[in-house]
Amino acid sequence: MKVVPGRLWLFDHLVPLLSETYPGLVSKSDREHWDSRYVADGIPPIGEHGPPPVFRPHEHLFPTEGEALEVACGAGRGAVWLATRGMSVWGVDVSPVAIELASKLATQAGVGDRCRFEVFDLDQGLPDGPPVGLLFCHKFRDPRLDQAMVQRLAPGGTLAIAVLSEVGASAGPFRARPGELVEVFGSLDVLADGEEDGMAWMVARGPVHGHGEGSNSALSSKVTSL
Repeated sequence: MKVVPGRLWLFDHLVPLLSETYPGLVSKSDREHWDSRYVADGIPPIGEHGPPPVFRPHEHLFPTEGEALEVACGAGRGAVWLATRGMSVWGVDVSPVAIELASKLATQAGVGDRCRFEVFDLDQGLPDGPPVGLLFCHKFRDPRLDQAMVQRLAPGGTLAIAVLSEVGASAGPFRARPGELVEVFGSLDVLADGEEDGMAWMVARGPVHGHGEGSNSALSSKVTSL
């Protein structure tokens, strides 16, 4: 399957305009678009799994045990990294090609028993499941899922999210406006966040007593990297 630049431009600019009117068509087109990209890229090299660059200085904030859910997991780099640290990871993505690649990468990395991957269209919301100790999201933004992501966290669970941003880049339909992540997820205990070079990111932790039942002041320190 060949990735055609003109076709990618159409997806990047027209999909947001069509999504509300033709949600079924967009889901199918979105899947085909990402399938094309993942076919072209293939399985990531075994040494490439790891945290996205924005999270590397803050790896110590990520859990090393328990259950993790990665939304829009792609070819599995992040999920496999989390599994090598000791977590059990469930990754979902709209692309069947990405899910196949992620499964192969996990097997090659020796963590196939701690990873499971599933084709899932996030236009339907988050997949059903129990609360998780970590919800991981990299370069995927759908404001309709914001509250569901917060509510999916187990008491004291961690949200790690990095999205395209208008800060240091041109405005675009999939880019967060300045300050958007802090505005949306500010009810959590923000441990680290930043906005620069077209990316916005945050690591935050939910209250240890569950949502709406108080918070843990010991986790209230904030590290900001701008």
